[in-house]
Amino acid sequence: MQMRRKDIRNSGEFLWRCDLDSVSIDAQYLKRFPFMANNSTGITRIIKAAGYSWQGLRAAWINEAAFRQEGVAAVIAIAIACWLDVDPITRILLIGSVVLVMIVEILNSAIEALVDRVGTDYHELSGRAKDMGSAAVLIAIILAVATWATLLWSHLR
Repeated sequence: MQMRRKDIRNSGEFLWRCDLDSVSIDAQYLKRFPFMANNSTGITRIIKAAGYSWQGLRAAWINEAAFRQEGVAAVIAIAIACWLDVDPITRILLIGSVVLVMIVEILNSAIEALVDRVGTDYHELSGRAKDMGSAAVLIAIILAVATWATLLWSHLR
């Protein structure tokens, strides 16, 4: 199957390349607008991305009480999982289920921050977005508890 390609031009400059499967912005165009894209490449880009990730973790720790509570619980659970005499797959499942809760909590916090940024007045869709994020955290916590209960029950039996 041959892909259809459409080039969109603005004032003679190449701006967008639209393929059937993807849309990309011309890198030369973005270099003129540093606020729109990270112009670094290679190891510099990876270091900057790690810095932004660290800022996100720090912001979650400082601004979100639920993240701090789940973080303390995660450290304790990971220490217990490392202390238990279980096979490596069980240990990975125990730790992974706890880390999943932390990941979902960060995503929930990001959704809540974005909704709060848009406006503080009540809107049904804003409430729904926050409730769905909270539900995702609850499902991750239930999954973690079920994983721990199942694996520890089979191990202690």
